[in-house]
Amino acid sequence: MNSIERGTVVVLTRNHRARLLRTLKTLQALPEGWPIIVVDNGSTDGTARAVGRHFPAVLLIRSRRNIGAAARNIAVAYAHTPYIAFTNDDSHWEPGALFRAAHLMDSDSDIAVVNACVKDAGTGRTHPNCMDMLRHPLSGDHDSGMPVFGILPDACVLRTRAFYEAGGVWPPLFEDGEEVLLALDLAQRGWRMVYREDVVNWREVSPISSPARRLRLRNLIWTAWMRLPFKLAWRETVLHLKAASSVSQLQTVLLTAIMGTGKVLKRRRVVSPSVAQMWSQRYQYAFHSADELQPATSRQSMV
Repeated sequence: MNSIERGTVVVLTRNHRARLLRTLKTLQALPEGWPIIVVDNGSTDGTARAVGRHFPAVLLIRSRRNIGAAARNIAVAYAHTPYIAFTNDDSHWEPGALFRAAHLMDSDSDIAVVNACVKDAGTGRTHPNCMDMLRHPLSGDHDSGMPVFGILPDACVLRTRAFYEAGGVWPPLFEDGEEVLLALDLAQRGWRMVYREDVVNWREVSPISSPARRLRLRNLIWTAWMRLPFKLAWRETVLHLKAASSVSQLQTVLLTAIMGTGKVLKRRRVVSPSVAQMWSQRYQYAFHSADELQPATSRQSMV
């Protein structure tokens, strides 16, 4: 199979014209030569016109409004390759990274997701979420990569068939934490997720915003009640409400979580005990700021 037939790079963007153009220039220079799909999530800064003018080979999909991470569903519907590489408009794949991820997935048909090692483009430091994966791997075969329970939604290569089987992104989650439901549904269907340090994604890292914190905490609570056993769902809810309280967001998170109770419970399908056990062993995403990134040289000492 030719390289160009193996995968598609998908980028979501909204009102980041200048940095998107820089990202596309870097992506088009990759040796893999994968086609690129950009979904413009309702930009008002001329992003779509600029992409059409400077990158005519890029497939541009314009959404009239911001639909968040659900834009990935649209992009995947337009892709005709076995693998999808999700990245952000402020990040890019290291040359050869997509080759390595695709080769790994070619050789192991049970892998649905290869999570990348995300590094700060300015400092070379490894993102804390990747450090969490290193510290909290699942048990199992490490030959194909470190087994983990989770997805880095803007820095992963995902098997297209697995994405469809799991139902893609649930639109009401919007963004920030939407990948957790997808991870649970992939695991329930027997798919594996791994982390590879040699699959590198470079990013302009920035601190997480307060609205993103609120959305993530709400989405984690919703996901718990859609998929986890009652006891575990209650435990997760208390955990995330405590986290909301610690950043003075308790009332907002609680109200938004309650407002979605009806549609959440309609989608309740409890995962198997084995998947629930894996969930309990998973690493935890933290709300790290950019200056909390750990130096890449200290990775081995932290495993």
